[in-house]
Amino acid sequence: MRKQILLSGLITAALFFNASAQQKPDDNRFTKVVLAQRIEEPMQFQILKDGKVLYAERKGKLKLYDPVTQKISVIHEFAVSTKYVSQTGEVSEAEDGLQGVVLDPDFYKNHLIYIYYAPAGNESVNRLERYTWDGKGPLNVASKKKVLDVVVQRFECCHVGGGMVFDKDKNLYLSTGDNTFSRASDGFSPLDERPGMFTQDSQKGSSNTNDLRGKILRIHPEANGTYTIPKGNLFKPGTPLTRPEIYTMGNRNPWRLTIDSKTGWLYWGEVGPDGSQDDFEHRGPQSYDEFNQAKKAGNYGWPYFVGNSFPYHHYNFATKESGPLFDPEHPVNTSPNNTGLKDLPPTIPAFIWYSKQQSTKFPLLESGGNSAVGGPIFHASDFNNAPRLFPSYYEGKWFITDWVRGWINVVTIDDNGNYVNMERFLPGQKLRGPIDMKFGPNGDLYVLEYGNGYFKDNPEAELIRIEYNGGNRKPQVQATANKIAGAVPLTVNLSSAGTKDDDEGDKLTYSWKITKNGAPFKTIAQANPSLAFTTPGVYKALLTVTDTKGASNSKAVEIKAGNEPPLVTINVIKGNSTYFVRGQSITYNVNVVDKEDGSLANKRISPARVAVSANYLSEGYNMTAIASKQGSVDAGTQYAGAMALIAKSDCKSCHSITEKVLGPAFTQVGIKYKGDPGAPDRLAKKIISGGQGVWGDAQMPAHPTLADADAKAIVKYILSLAYPHVAKSLPVAGTYTTSVPQGENTDGSFILRAAYTDRGNKNIGSQTGEQVLVLRAPVLPVSTAVETHDIAFNRDSTVAIVKAEGAWLKFNKVDLTGFIQMELIASAGRDNTTAKGNIEVYAGSLQGKPISAFSYYGGLKKNIKIGFANRGVSDLYFVFKGTPLSIREIKFSNSE
Repeated sequence: MRKQILLSGLITAALFFNASAQQKPDDNRFTKVVLAQRIEEPMQFQILKDGKVLYAERKGKLKLYDPVTQKISVIHEFAVSTKYVSQTGEVSEAEDGLQGVVLDPDFYKNHLIYIYYAPAGNESVNRLERYTWDGKGPLNVASKKKVLDVVVQRFECCHVGGGMVFDKDKNLYLSTGDNTFSRASDGFSPLDERPGMFTQDSQKGSSNTNDLRGKILRIHPEANGTYTIPKGNLFKPGTPLTRPEIYTMGNRNPWRLTIDSKTGWLYWGEVGPDGSQDDFEHRGPQSYDEFNQAKKAGNYGWPYFVGNSFPYHHYNFATKESGPLFDPEHPVNTSPNNTGLKDLPPTIPAFIWYSKQQSTKFPLLESGGNSAVGGPIFHASDFNNAPRLFPSYYEGKWFITDWVRGWINVVTIDDNGNYVNMERFLPGQKLRGPIDMKFGPNGDLYVLEYGNGYFKDNPEAELIRIEYNGGNRKPQVQATANKIAGAVPLTVNLSSAGTKDDDEGDKLTYSWKITKNGAPFKTIAQANPSLAFTTPGVYKALLTVTDTKGASNSKAVEIKAGNEPPLVTINVIKGNSTYFVRGQSITYNVNVVDKEDGSLANKRISPARVAVSANYLSEGYNMTAIASKQGSVDAGTQYAGAMALIAKSDCKSCHSITEKVLGPAFTQVGIKYKGDPGAPDRLAKKIISGGQGVWGDAQMPAHPTLADADAKAIVKYILSLAYPHVAKSLPVAGTYTTSVPQGENTDGSFILRAAYTDRGNKNIGSQTGEQVLVLRAPVLPVSTAVETHDIAFNRDSTVAIVKAEGAWLKFNKVDLTGFIQMELIASAGRDNTTAKGNIEVYAGSLQGKPISAFSYYGGLKKNIKIGFANRGVSDLYFVFKGTPLSIREIKFSNSE
């Protein structure tokens, strides 16, 4: 028996060694297959054994993709809360909504699924519910069981969590966010203990042992819809001032949980704060996102620690005074918003951590904005006869991604759970907002892509799968159109450019299948056809490419014919159009031209219908909060259009906004149907066709000549009255002062945006045109130089190194309006104290006289300040003569 055990161990070790030593597979053996496109705000998905994919969309729809029909059906639409209403009554878009879905481990026996969402209504909770579902038809609504409520605040964003996964013991893990508005904390830790500022104090949740926010919960669902507490959670049931559901605490926004099927260890991505600079003296470390591992229950530190247990100061937001650093061995929660224990478990450091800058420890994580998203751990034994199993090279490795940076990295972990190394998976593959990722039963890697914008129906949002094929490979397909919307007649050039096949000698055939509003329209057997659309409709052009051996792959592009998108432009009349000059104003105007609606200039488009907003985005922050405010401004302008339609109609003869007349007040209607996902369509049809009986015997007359889009606009406005306020738009022409808000860092950008949503028509819905003008901080990084001579760069191109006399850097179209001084952040290395030479700045070309110059002798200070005459936009050349220098960036200012 002992010999058998020994032999078994040697075989296992040999297999592991062979897998680890195996050569990395050729990237060309992997093929991306697009399954579904233009999916709206997808959040989380599950794969059924027949290849169907069940996924949740944030605005409430639970959908099913069928690989046989290649169609998507709605399983159920939940009434969800997607708005925050601040304590002052301002309404903005929230991260909340339908967040997660997971199948029961015994789904094919009991047909149970679990949903996590923010239910519409006045109850501020995020809810875990259980339903039965047959795997193909509608959700069985009558089977609903409420499992668990997470009490939240709905005054300020952000951080919802929402990931779910089961372990081998059928315990359900649920991630929850800290439900804290941290943008007011300068990118550091939100510890605001002032009265009324609980929305900005994460200590109420993440570090509160008696609260379910900022946690990963672990429960054992029971057959009757209740749950029990598994052994091994952080606090034993009955422990005073604790919740027994807590498995990990000290989380900010944990994303996309996975369980290692071999070890049972839990892994996830953790989204960090937004600061990009350390302030160890007063506040603490800059932001770090994390990839985490839990071998057992524990405290992961937030909001007192981040990254490798880097501590924050106990900062007093009232006095602006810094207290001591928190102790990772003995963290203490003394916040007045804490309802749990004061003395907390010791902190567990992150498994992998990375900031906005490139990490020296984990360089493959790159630099820039970040948002860590966990992914699956690959084990071949998890799959039964999978046709396209990934190679054993990936055995036991963790696939991770980042929502902003769009890469997939593969992490090797040793038998003890220690980090070994990291490598890039498919370096040529750039994902667009990857938000969930897992292996399917066929062995393929599935990825759900949210797209690039926040709170939007992003056209690039897709469900894809990445297949491995050791034999004949499918073609890699690209499908584009030179125009995807316009008035009829509309001529569109379709293109297959970028399509390729990695198998030598394969001849490809191309077929475009065109459908109109879902019905067959035309088929074209060409690679790059031109097509004229003469009748309005929504067309889908599906390109299928087939190789010599019959392997095919497809991709589609959607074309809307019958409504020209609006053209929106922002013009800077006076001031700097590239950089902001602190405390100074720009004069601007907005132009809008729409082929069907008219223009601002001819007054057929009302200025009240144009959304104009300006927000300051601190360096390092993501766009979530700003996108939320922009959406509120958009809504306000669309309501203005609806109010104009109401004023021109007979509506006011029967209704007022706040008082009952013959019919109910519009506000009453808004409150009655608040959170009802089907109300907009029903009420719009009722306005057009007429009706009675809901509010009494009075009959509402029909309005058959009212366009469907106008009826829906009126309904949207009426439903908005359930909320107190929306953000107001800036005027379409005026001035805006670029004053950095108090407490914000000065390295960010002002985001000016103008948008107009047209009226659409009965064939094509409304379309939105927008332009965004970014006024950046007055800093010119050397990495943006378009041409150089005798200049070398460091590895990440953040430092320019002068190699010889007369070296120069060229920058295109630099706007110097409003500035009178340049400041070069420079160093001469070891020769810094004896450096001598001069720097000349030329505008337009290297000929003529320099616009400014600076000479230095007997030493070089870190910052070289060069004055110049105020001027406009031109190409700039910086010429270096003398001691070799290292230049990091050039700053502009309007003061000496």
